[in-house]
Amino acid sequence: MACAVAAGVPAVGSPAPEFSLPDQAGRTLRLADYRGKWVVLYFYPKDDTPGCTEEACAFRDDQAALTLLGAQVVGISLDDTASHAAFAKKYSLPFPLLADSDAKVSASYGAVTNLVVAKFARRYTFLIDPQGRIAKAYLNVDTSRHSAEIIADLKRLTSR
Repeated sequence: MACAVAAGVPAVGSPAPEFSLPDQAGRTLRLADYRGKWVVLYFYPKDDTPGCTEEACAFRDDQAALTLLGAQVVGISLDDTASHAAFAKKYSLPFPLLADSDAKVSASYGAVTNLVVAKFARRYTFLIDPQGRIAKAYLNVDTSRHSAEIIADLKRLTSR
């Protein structure tokens, strides 16, 4: 669940790999834009598929609780900005979905699967602290309870 043992996955306590990617509105966002906040950086395989929709909608539904804990949700997949825009609009997603078309950012987090005919982002999530370090890595995500798990961990981490 929380230990970074998969190949290429940044270790807990290490600096989170930087990114600079377009969101569903075409704005370029960087990890540095979120310095001073907790970041829930979640990678997901494909827009508008059952598991990805369940996960995104849970984050949407829990947005108020996440915001109260000082966290910003950011999704990343290999889909393009147009696909992200349609997905975000269809489900009223209030957070950025970043297009990692060349899979470089996903690879820097160890979150890319190459299936010969296609590449997909793995369903991994990284909780990044306000200083930009990996606080927790989730490599075995259950979409039905993942948002609640993140909220519980944020409560624990922010009460120190």
